[in-house]
Amino acid sequence: MILLRESQEFGSIKLITEGKNDLFIEGVFAQSESKNRNGRMYPKSVMESAVREYVSEFVVPKRAIGELSHPENRPTPRPELASHLVTVFEMRGTDVHGKAKILNTPQGQIVRGLLEGGVNLGVSTRALGSVKESQGVNIVQSDFKLFAVDVVSDPSGIDCWVNAVNESTEWVVMGDGQVLEKYKAQLKSSMTESHKMGLFANFLSDISKLR
Repeated sequence: MILLRESQEFGSIKLITEGKNDLFIEGVFAQSESKNRNGRMYPKSVMESAVREYVSEFVVPKRAIGELSHPENRPTPRPELASHLVTVFEMRGTDVHGKAKILNTPQGQIVRGLLEGGVNLGVSTRALGSVKESQGVNIVQSDFKLFAVDVVSDPSGIDCWVNAVNESTEWVVMGDGQVLEKYKAQLKSSMTESHKMGLFANFLSDISKLR
């Protein structure tokens, strides 16, 4: 599986205030059924399934945190870096409409300051999945799994980064939703059989630690 990052333009996100101090961003967080600028297309059925799973596993139990700016090369968000909490995530036609509350955390305060200062921000989804090329379009497959929606100041800036990650890294998603990173470069055809078995044993050991 590869790390998939897709961003929404500034105009699709708006700032709203509820109560005295609660600040939210709201708008289109993801889209399906159209080729995006990364050359990928998300079938509506695949997106709907991923949205249901994300809502069940993250939004409902209030674990749908996201970060400010682009994180390191990883699919899952870190609580200590959280800036917002997604409270609404639902399909509306072929679009995914979302709403996120800005948190009273160090990163959340930065987001609040930027928004209140008039800075245009966008959102970027973070997910894992595989793609299959068809007529020049990379179709995202049914193993697509969403992990986070991040706040970004430059949505268009991720394209080269995404391509680099896709070429160098594989990810394995465990049954409980945790993720183990596996680098292809570790396994070389020139390795001896004993070296390969040792590497495989280490891989199985890492998997067992995630249970």
